[in-house]
Amino acid sequence: MRSKSISQLKRRKNFKSTRVRFLIVCEGEKTEPNYFNSFRVPKCVVIGVGANTVSLVKKAIELKSKDSYEQVWCVFDRDSFPVQNFNNALALAKKNKIEVAYSNEAFELWYILHFHYHDAATSRDDYKQILSQRLGFTYQKNDPTMYDSLSSRQDDAIRNAARLLNFYVNRTPASDNPSTTVHILVQELNNHTI
Repeated sequence: MRSKSISQLKRRKNFKSTRVRFLIVCEGEKTEPNYFNSFRVPKCVVIGVGANTVSLVKKAIELKSKDSYEQVWCVFDRDSFPVQNFNNALALAKKNKIEVAYSNEAFELWYILHFHYHDAATSRDDYKQILSQRLGFTYQKNDPTMYDSLSSRQDDAIRNAARLLNFYVNRTPASDNPSTTVHILVQELNNHTI
């Protein structure tokens, strides 16, 4: 086995020191944090707040002001919140240079896209039934093993999510049901996975 030269070690050390720091602030306290904590990204802080839309973005702004992060993301669902709340959260995030990984209607859409393209508006309860059928076991909302259960199909999910987003010619996230931008965050995390 060859030993590494000093210049190789310095390059590797410099590479590690320039890794991107992520802050991911999630609406859910467990489902989304369990999923995003499974990525092997060394400088990634994932927080489940248990707040929604505008409150969640305000929390991200507060956390962002206390520390230095290259990428700050909010993860939330459209759910049945008033359109104005959802749109205000998107606008507030953009104004404060915070990215948003939203799902309309629910985060479980991202999971379903691992199995097939899905462009029909579906209720939260129906997502659970569809996932249970596809997974071969009963889907539990806060399952800490979802990343591992789905990771081999992640490329399919990214393709399906991008296709679904492109389906909407004039994007209006609050009414584009179903839609998600979770794949954009996933791709960013994959770019920084060790």
